[in-house]
Amino acid sequence: MEWSITPIKLELKYTWKLSRNSSDNKINYLIGVKDGLHSAQGEVAPNIRYNETPEVIESAFENFKSKASKVFNQGLGIEAFTNLLNELDLPHALRFGIESAYIHLQCTKNKQNLNQYLQIPTPSKVATCYTLPIMEHQLIAEFYNTYNLDRFQHIKIKVNAETGLEELAALSKVCHKPLMIDANEAWKNPDDLIAFMKQLSPYRIAFVEQPMPSAMEDAYRYLKPKSPYVIMADESCLSEANMNELHDQFAGVNMKLMKSGGYLNGLRIINEAKQLGLKTMVGCMVETTLGMSGAWALCGLTDYADLDGYMIIKDEPFAILSEENGFVEMTSKDIAKSIA
Repeated sequence: MEWSITPIKLELKYTWKLSRNSSDNKINYLIGVKDGLHSAQGEVAPNIRYNETPEVIESAFENFKSKASKVFNQGLGIEAFTNLLNELDLPHALRFGIESAYIHLQCTKNKQNLNQYLQIPTPSKVATCYTLPIMEHQLIAEFYNTYNLDRFQHIKIKVNAETGLEELAALSKVCHKPLMIDANEAWKNPDDLIAFMKQLSPYRIAFVEQPMPSAMEDAYRYLKPKSPYVIMADESCLSEANMNELHDQFAGVNMKLMKSGGYLNGLRIINEAKQLGLKTMVGCMVETTLGMSGAWALCGLTDYADLDGYMIIKDEPFAILSEENGFVEMTSKDIAKSIA
């Protein structure tokens, strides 16, 4: 097998700002794999929150490539391939890019689509939320109308502890949809957070996502029985997530393939969360429809979907997914062909 990694620079339609950083473009990577007759790709959408810098990604890939070249000639099934990836302890996003490329290659060789390979139901049209980045509250109404966001069933809004209430008040003047509040670990004190949430009664709140740092596990245990809203895990839900521990802290989980490290572990997280009665969501990073098509394939299993990450890219290069009236569907019914 031949493996390759190629950086792609993605210019964004507007500044993507959350509580800890902002950006106008994103560097992702394409992972390519060939076996002589077939080829496939996966995507890596690094997150600086987890120190997934270009240097870290590229160095880890070269380590994978050198190790893989010594064993692939022996032939690998998915179990042996998974064991190899586990041994290398790769960055989450890179592990997903590599595992997804390998699985996409198997789909192509076996003439299967991804859902058939994973043995999960294939969604048709998936209702996605759309996320507003942090911005001056005076700009929210114009932004909402410019991008015609009323077509989405749910609106997610990034907030911080300082201006969150101003943003919500401004949004409520133009939006009457259920709101998902995404704080990206902005609060450092659970009682301050509870005081904030007590002021949300005028709004239709679906959930509050990762309002405090993931390391504040005791604070989340304190918060859970006191919160008037579902608290959804995001930064706390990584590849090694222990769902019993998350159940003690949260009422739901946002599973992102770029954080779970692959389809197989992502499915584990979703299934274990559902067994424990947690709300479930498939989320995304800023990524193209190559990576997002994999997230879309899992949406038949969850309560919510957040597939808007490709919609903020100026010139999205793959067009594997399309959105109409807030619903996302495949442009090709054969995901294996779309991602080859």
